[in-house]
Amino acid sequence: MSIGISFKYLDKMTDDTGIIQFAKYDTPLKKSGYTVDDNARALLVALNMNTEGRKFAKTYIDFLKNAQRSDGSFVNLKIEDAFFTTIDSEDSIGRAFLACCYALCSGNASDNVKSKAKTVLEKALPAISGFSSLRAIAYSLIGLTFLISNGYIRPDIYKLANDIASQLKKAYSNNETKDWKWFEEYLTYCNAVLPHSLFSYYTISNDRSSLDIAEESLGFLTDSLLKNGYLSIVGNKGWWQKNGSLPDFDQQPVDAASIILACVQGYTATGKKEYISKANISYNWYWGKNIHGLQLYNEKSGGCHDALVYDGLNMNQGAEALVSFLLTYQIMTAMLSENNSISYIPAV
Repeated sequence: MSIGISFKYLDKMTDDTGIIQFAKYDTPLKKSGYTVDDNARALLVALNMNTEGRKFAKTYIDFLKNAQRSDGSFVNLKIEDAFFTTIDSEDSIGRAFLACCYALCSGNASDNVKSKAKTVLEKALPAISGFSSLRAIAYSLIGLTFLISNGYIRPDIYKLANDIASQLKKAYSNNETKDWKWFEEYLTYCNAVLPHSLFSYYTISNDRSSLDIAEESLGFLTDSLLKNGYLSIVGNKGWWQKNGSLPDFDQQPVDAASIILACVQGYTATGKKEYISKANISYNWYWGKNIHGLQLYNEKSGGCHDALVYDGLNMNQGAEALVSFLLTYQIMTAMLSENNSISYIPAV
């Protein structure tokens, strides 16, 4: 379903600095500031909007460039004219790197955006090699596959991709058991980016062990979350600990997007139609096929509600929910079109 999709709320949430982090209902809260995480995701959306997204892409790439430190890392949060280190993370570096790789390889990006993206990603390369966060590693690996698949087959880039793919595979072998096919002893947020990255890596390496782990781990995740015939995301109230129960709430749009995009990447890597079926079921989470039977996309505002909570919807419509939904909509629309030529899928 895609009735009533609009980018008007993206415009409302974006000012000259970047996309604003939070909203009260559908009113942007400028005092909440701006994050690298949100602007990186928003850059992906802008690049998929063809020429109409160029003004947004310029704003978002400028935010990322201004947020980057001399060592290649990023200050994640900006409020008014000041940057704060309060919520810095390796994940935000990985997301920014991925978005810049996508920008450099995008046919929709202007020369100015491509030039800035190349500067940012080259500067970030040393930071990536020292990551310990598996999600940061996964975002970076997806970015590296964009580069390699588009002709950036430099020895240092290919070696980095091989090295961090090995980190993910080692984490999986250290944690998986007969009943727990996962990379860690818990599942938290954006879980599907881990198998997503190995599917992506397989497309440029033909490494069978990466494909096997990607299929096994995504199968474990989707079998657990789709068992009721609809997507029920790992709730953030305690997350899902190994040997524990799967919490129902809160369920956030970014996690739905993560699963959908991983399934689409699984399809592009293997051609197995079961992944498209799972992606469609998961995409319907936004449209009311979920634990509450409530639609997350707000057709009136053009925004997306922040979460499914115990007693219904979180009525706020912030940046993370919006750009996660819009990117998913764009990729699903392209995937289901007759002229689909998608091979490499970004992640949130």
